[in-house]
Amino acid sequence: MIHSLFIINASGDVFLEKHWRSVVSRSVCDYYLEAQRANPNDVPPVIATPHHYLLSIQRGGISLVAVCMQEVPPLFVIEFLHRVVDTFQDYFSDCTESIIKENYVVVYELLDEMLDNGFPLATESNILKELIKPPNILRTIANTVTGKSNVSDSLPTGQLSNVPWRRTGVKYTNNEAYFDVVEEVDAIIDKAGVTVFAEIQGYIDCCIKLSGMPDLTLSFVNARLFDDVSFHPCVRFKRWEGERVLSFIPPDGNFRLMSYHIGSQSVVAIPIYVRHNLSIKTGEHGRLDLTVGPKQTLGRSVEGVKIEVLMPKCILNCCLTSNQGKYNYDPVSKILHWEIGKIDVTKLPNIRGTVSIATGANTSDINPSINVHFTINQLAISGLKVNRLDMYGEKYKPFKGVKYITKAGRFQIRM
Repeated sequence: MIHSLFIINASGDVFLEKHWRSVVSRSVCDYYLEAQRANPNDVPPVIATPHHYLLSIQRGGISLVAVCMQEVPPLFVIEFLHRVVDTFQDYFSDCTESIIKENYVVVYELLDEMLDNGFPLATESNILKELIKPPNILRTIANTVTGKSNVSDSLPTGQLSNVPWRRTGVKYTNNEAYFDVVEEVDAIIDKAGVTVFAEIQGYIDCCIKLSGMPDLTLSFVNARLFDDVSFHPCVRFKRWEGERVLSFIPPDGNFRLMSYHIGSQSVVAIPIYVRHNLSIKTGEHGRLDLTVGPKQTLGRSVEGVKIEVLMPKCILNCCLTSNQGKYNYDPVSKILHWEIGKIDVTKLPNIRGTVSIATGANTSDINPSINVHFTINQLAISGLKVNRLDMYGEKYKPFKGVKYITKAGRFQIRM
């Protein structure tokens, strides 16, 4: 399976390497770095070299490159690499070069437990936290003085049961179960405002703090919306196939219960519009006018709105006036950033003004585009609704809560 793992920073330097089955020279990373230099924004996730296969992900300004000797299911390895980053974020609150360097010892201990002879072993956060205690200042000082490590002397209780993702003997004073239904809208809108492409990538994140060994059943009002789903290992897939309900014994704490995809364009409502006009006149000036407004939000407010306009290369500078938020233009990357915040429906955000054009530039073939970022709380844009949550196996009544959030994924408007 996985022979070695290399973690590479933004400068192309390998700052951490871990080997399981055999030591692979770090010079193998040159194949990855060549591909990255050729196309920094679209590095192939799988690179075949004469003697190895390199499988990689990029997150948080660092790259994780796994080296395999034989052909393996690529998604299996890529999912494991994402799980490694998620575990680092869970332990250290972030996953950056500086944080990994500060916690080298714990990082190597985690990698030792997550892979056994190159095969995934313990990847559940609950199990890992029983095996290797998360670092804090007091524990670090005590370990320095006593010479001990963060590794536990005994196996986690969950490892010895048929529910390896949940430890035994969990007790809470307040029993709570919270579910966040998050949907990200990917869309392409053409010049006329017609939707060319639209889909939803959604996921349900949970925070479960329940005593004992509860067995939960979560049902939806309209479960037939899903085109494609993937589940946490705790979900009983047979029950989902037959009844379209989620039946599971949950891990303790935070975890992602399921991810889903909705590809039917008729279901995807576009919650925001941008009226745009960029007129390039002969000479050295043109005019830009943008207005942003909500659309199909069921009365919910649109917050955290940010607009990125990818300007043509012939635009030298902008002199604009906005009635809401602030803007800046980067003449090097040719990107106009406009931070709006919350949309006030009584006075729609507008930005207008002049743009400077390079003398003698060809303005006939100008196709700028707009990337939109937004958040809408208490709304699932697909119309998905949780029907009820039932608990079996325990006698207490837990506090239950569901929150819906809609965000922009890759949301682009063509001008």
